[in-house]
Amino acid sequence: MVSKNTPPRLGRGLAALLGDIAMPPDAAQGIAVRTTPIDRIDPNPFQPRSDFDAGELESLAESIRVQGILQPILVRSHSSDPERYQIVAGERRFRAAMLAGLNEIPTILREMDDSDAAVVALVENLQRQDLNAIEEAEGYQRLLVDFGLTHESLGYAVSKSRSHIGNTVRLLRLPEPVIRDVRSGFLSSGHARALINAPNPEALAEQVIKRAMSVRQTEVLVSKAIAARGAPRQPTAQKLDVADLERRVTEAVGCRVTITTARKGGGEISIQFRDLMQLDELIGRLTREDAKVRA
Repeated sequence: MVSKNTPPRLGRGLAALLGDIAMPPDAAQGIAVRTTPIDRIDPNPFQPRSDFDAGELESLAESIRVQGILQPILVRSHSSDPERYQIVAGERRFRAAMLAGLNEIPTILREMDDSDAAVVALVENLQRQDLNAIEEAEGYQRLLVDFGLTHESLGYAVSKSRSHIGNTVRLLRLPEPVIRDVRSGFLSSGHARALINAPNPEALAEQVIKRAMSVRQTEVLVSKAIAARGAPRQPTAQKLDVADLERRVTEAVGCRVTITTARKGGGEISIQFRDLMQLDELIGRLTREDAKVRA
């Protein structure tokens, strides 16, 4: 079993990769910068950022028209077409270059798998503070569920604490209307974290936005709502939010979890693991000891 103190594979080389795209081509000594036709480059399917401000893109495009692209974008070979490339980091520059009418752009080629590409794209956006809290949470959730990372290994890879990872992913448990308010910027990540424990987050979110409340005022509002409601009642089987429970257990064990409920109140939990190493780590979490799975 991999020790908790051992850096995960994903963490190795990320600083160097991100350093590559932070330097202008003439300063990147020893780094192979190539010119690539823009029509042979595809967007990153693991791009965590869903909203690109049109005004900012146009401003960057105008700068590119005047000065060109000062920093190359990071690409990898396309998995199914050897003649094409896929963006790993630098999609904002790529989009602005298309707006500027460029036919080719400077690139740095690095070979990496899907999980590495997903982490690098997430880290680049986090370093540039380009993500809203929900985009950040969705990026973490994808790496936890789709690629089987643990909170510890993901925290190491993106230089965040395990508690930050867990608290951020919990934001996905908010009702969809509140999530939309966070995406649109009406609510900050601090507001969202305060509302996650509220008995009626949608109604309170409306008050917060209408009254332009601070995060501290929101925390007080939520505390009062919890106190007014009193001790929460135990949920019945019919009222269980299965999707929410699946997300919570997935966060806890680090593997994709499926919950099936029965009409009489019972049910079953299915835990999917990627390989024996992930199963080994799962057993260690459940038994709180370094269990060793032997093939």
